[in-house]
Amino acid sequence: MDEIEVRRKRALFRAQRRGFRELDLIFAQFAEEHLPTLVEPDLTHFEALLSIPDWEIFGWIMGHEPVPDAYNDPVFAQLCAYRPNFV
Repeated sequence: MDEIEVRRKRALFRAQRRGFRELDLIFAQFAEEHLPTLVEPDLTHFEALLSIPDWEIFGWIMGHEPVPDAYNDPVFAQLCAYRPNFV
């Protein structure tokens, strides 16, 4: 198994088990659909999003807090597309 596949599997595991139910659902759905095709730079962005504390990223996704420029990228926009399923 090559390195990117290992990273994808690790990211899927982390996405499914954030510990905050709403984020588990949003991140897990996104990961199941998009991780298999994410290229390295996009995977790196997703891994960075996984490192953000739950309360902080939930505020960004729900639109309650502004998204810092460093995280406001196409991967984050795709992730936010899963929000209507849980609001």
